[in-house]
Amino acid sequence: MDQPYDVYQDRCPTRMVLDRLADKWAVLILDRLRDGPVRFNHLRREIRGISQKVLSQTLKKLERDGLISRQVFPTVPVTVEYALTGLGRTLTDTVAALAHWAEANMDAVLAAQKAYDAIAR
Repeated sequence: MDQPYDVYQDRCPTRMVLDRLADKWAVLILDRLRDGPVRFNHLRREIRGISQKVLSQTLKKLERDGLISRQVFPTVPVTVEYALTGLGRTLTDTVAALAHWAEANMDAVLAAQKAYDAIAR
């Protein structure tokens, strides 16, 4: 069965999806939503270093792609909660593996960088 999309073709729309999923903020947001819905401000506190603007932009892109849903609660101030959609849940194992691979292998990466830099001088 031929697939209608080919990620190796320069004009394939899958490139946009790969670009989104390769973004560190998207990976961290998707992984954080793995255990259930999370409020905007909780995401902002949990994902250190992300600005409110970048968080908002990334959430909108993920929502547009159908990976997360947004629910607004009529409170004062307004409460906004984000959750994975069914499509987003199909990525949870992959995203978690990628995010936590970095944690598990950081020492090896740093050692490789140090060895490379020593030779490249």
